[in-house]
Order: sequence, then C-alpha cells, then structure tokens
Amino acid sequence: MLSLLCLGKPDYQAIELFRNNPFFFQSLGLTDCPSSPTLRQRIDVIEGSFDSIIKEESADLIRRASPVITGIKTSCGEFFAMDIDVSPFDNSKTQKEGVSRTYKGIDGFAPIIAYLGQEGYLVNLELREGSQHCQKNTPEFIKESINYAKRITSQKILLRLDSGNDSRDNIDVCRDEGVEFIIKRNLRRENPQDWLKLAKEIGTSVPCRNGKQIWQGKTFQTLQGDPLPFPIIFEVTERTIQKGQTLLFPQVSVDSYWSSLDLQPQEVILLYHDHATSEQFHSELKSDMDLERLPSCNFKSNAFILLLGMLAYNLLRLCGQESLREDNGNIEMTPEYRCHAQRRRIRTVILDLIYMAGRIIHRSRKWIISFGRMNPLAPLWKSIYKRFVSVVT
Repeated sequence: MLSLLCLGKPDYQAIELFRNNPFFFQSLGLTDCPSSPTLRQRIDVIEGSFDSIIKEESADLIRRASPVITGIKTSCGEFFAMDIDVSPFDNSKTQKEGVSRTYKGIDGFAPIIAYLGQEGYLVNLELREGSQHCQKNTPEFIKESINYAKRITSQKILLRLDSGNDSRDNIDVCRDEGVEFIIKRNLRRENPQDWLKLAKEIGTSVPCRNGKQIWQGKTFQTLQGDPLPFPIIFEVTERTIQKGQTLLFPQVSVDSYWSSLDLQPQEVILLYHDHATSEQFHSELKSDMDLERLPSCNFKSNAFILLLGMLAYNLLRLCGQESLREDNGNIEMTPEYRCHAQRRRIRTVILDLIYMAGRIIHRSRKWIISFGRMNPLAPLWKSIYKRFVSVVT
C-alpha cells in the first residue's frame, strides 16, 4: 500500500496493475503480490495497531535522511516553524464511515495535520470526522506533535495556529513543552471600533495606499489564572475606499495574535502570514498524491491509509529535497533544466523520478535497472538511490 501511495494511487484496485509485474514485489522484498480484496481485508484487520510505530519511524527517517531543515531567522534567534491546521477532505456523495458536514460546507473528513520546517515535512496527522470541531482533542495532538518534532531536531520550535485553535489549553501545552507560539485570536464578541480606537492611541501607523490606513502595535491582557498580563499583537485596518469606490461608512478589520516571542509587532505578523504556506502542503497531500478521497468505507482503515500517506509523503519530499543537492558532488554537473527552488512539489517528484522509464534486465542471477544513456535524470536518480542506501545501512 505504501508503494501505491508513492505512485499517487491510493485505491485498492490499483494493486491489480502490478500483480504480474515481478519487479514491483521483488523491489519491496516480497515473494508475491496480494489481490485488491486481500489488500483491503488485511488493512481492515490492522485498525491502528501500528500508528505509533509509523509515526516514530517517519520522524526518525526525517532526522536521518533530510538534507536540511530550513528554519526561520528572527531578531531573537532561529526557530523551526511547526504549522498545525485542519484541512477538509471532500468525500461528498459517499457512504463512508465518519463522512459528515465540514466547516467548509462540504461532506467529508476534517483531518488535522502538522508540518515542520520551510520544506513542509509531515510530523503528525490524525483523521477526524468532518463535523468534529477543530479544537476537540487538539491539545493532545499538539503535545504529541511537539514530541515528534523534538525527536527530529533539538532546535527551538515555533508553533503557529489559526483562530480556530484560539484556546487557553493550547497555550498551556506550549508553555509546558517549552516551545514558542503564535496563535491567531478569535475576536468573538469584541467590537472592532474599540480596537480601532486603541490602535490610534498606542499603535504605529504603517504606510499604505490612499483610502486605507493600517495600525500595528502591542497591548496586554490578563489571562484567567495568570498573575501577569499576556501580550497581544494587533493589526487594525480601516478602509474608506474599496475597489475605487468611496465607502459611506469606513470598513474596519482586526487581526490579533497571542505570541510568546519578544519581537516587534510587524515581525510577528509577518511570521504568522508565512503560516499560509501550509496550504500548499495540503494541496500536495490531497491533489498530487490523490489522497483526498480515501478508498475504504471503514473509518479506521482510512485513518491507517492516511497515516501510510504521511510516510509516503515524507519519502517523496526527501527525494525532492535530495534532488536540490545538485552541486554537492553527488553528480557530475548541475543540469541546465533545473531552476533555483527551495523545494520540489510532490507531483514533480512522482513524474520525474517515480515514473521514470527504464528497462529491467536479469543477468548473472542479478536484476539490473537500465535507464539508457540519453536519460537526463538518470544521474540524479542514481545519486538519490545511493544517498538512501547509505542512510539505511
């Protein structure tokens, strides 16, 4: 199943394409290949028995094999960002267990996912029913994710959450685990006009276009049970002109954040805006690997397949990041077709490296893969293969 996920084929029926292909199961060290009904039955029997093992092995794999994990440099040091968010999976018009109405207005699942670093390594995930509130069981998930992140790196961790997870419980977990955090606040019943008044009094005006004014600043609020007030970073925007039309009444919008970082308000706001990069990682998991519509009617089986998808995602991500190391002596020269990039999309890795055409040769009681002399990606493929062999051994 893991091999099918690396091919971008998460459905059971896809295994039938490889049952008569000896290279498929020989490359995996198997003696034969199961049928699609057998594969389905075996996954249904597992029901989460190996969840912790897969998560631990995934974290250890990232620690051993990742070329680099890019952090975020700030005026108070460097941090490894860990972004946690819920991303709805559209499984409408199906009768799968756990499919229900999500906050996006579609029927499906609402898994919570944690990524680490600018490369977007997948640290932890959990399949949830679509109607489950994003904050339910999230403190436990955050604590588990932090532990896996610490298993990968010893550097400082910066946790970023959106307003759906504005909860005192999450702040307490971050304090207990010793990680920094930026959590967008849910304004709930707070009046934007009160924030506008406060911003004009203590905030700093930011230059912007005509008809729009922005104030940024820091204020403090006492949390229940804490003797000292806690800092809040805010950004208040007042618009008097919208799309070239003068508004009869000014439009006020407010963004505010809980933050444990001792930074200037503008720097904290920019750090949180970078949290939106995780949406690209969601799209790679859902679209590039085709994992949005999970194959089973059993909720626990789908949860297990999604967990295998996490391991497959990290394997493909590591292949993509290793392909960027083209000037470290692994191959003879940097190919001209490669442009500068911080990461490769999962779909690019699948099309360039996984679906690479080759010839299987059996000679001298050995199996050999031949890619041909004119294949421009063959040296890169061999470089990545040697790298992973050295990691495993």
